[in-house]
Amino acid sequence: MSTFVMLTRLSHVALKSPGKLEELERQVMERIRAKCPEVEWLSSFAVLGPYDYIDLFQAPDVEAATKVATIVRTFGHAQTEIWAATEWERFKEVIRDLPAAA
Repeated sequence: MSTFVMLTRLSHVALKSPGKLEELERQVMERIRAKCPEVEWLSSFAVLGPYDYIDLFQAPDVEAATKVATIVRTFGHAQTEIWAATEWERFKEVIRDLPAAA
């Protein structure tokens, strides 16, 4: 499975109250579990900066990650950005045999 980082910025419509945020989270996660059972959620963080949340999850492919982002966007009144991520140890293995720069 591949690891993905999803950055999410909620619209002002979704930010009316803390209780609404918790309800929105519950509904979105229920939909993701139902429509993307192959996805494994790793972590979620509220962050300061241009995004409101960063989520880490594993999915079998880009198509499954796209489904997750689309669910969040349409259901959560949000903008999302998805990044593929490679764990550092695996990254070192991948690049180990690359030629040196000229």
